[in-house]
Amino acid sequence: MSSFNLPKVAVDGIVLYNKNIVLIQRKNPPFKGRYALPGGFVEYGETTESALKREVKEETGLNAEIIGLVGVYSDPNRDPRGHVISICYLALGSGDFKADTDAESVSLFFIDNIPELAFDHNQMINDAKEEINEVLSKM
Repeated sequence: MSSFNLPKVAVDGIVLYNKNIVLIQRKNPPFKGRYALPGGFVEYGETTESALKREVKEETGLNAEIIGLVGVYSDPNRDPRGHVISICYLALGSGDFKADTDAESVSLFFIDNIPELAFDHNQMINDAKEEINEVLSKM
């Protein structure tokens, strides 16, 4: 039997909280110190939705209620660690936020004040801008 070199699967979340977007400051490489969407790798036997909820809780302390799929990001060069396919969701956050695990800090940003983010996370936010603004207008 031959072995396969398969891509990893990750999730990222555009989490809306108090009319803002939740961003973490990365504690570890790659992009150590840069802001990013909360997210991480899907564990074996886990759905992508469960993975997102787990990662958001671990990194921000928030509970995530998924309200939509933003897209699938599969450029083989999007992650310097290797080929990682990321599934991005739009979610509402609830609870109290605090930085944990892979996050140096957790912060809230207005949609028009998003800094340069790690990976292709700015593209994810741009792709969801219409949906984000619609949800924020109802908050």
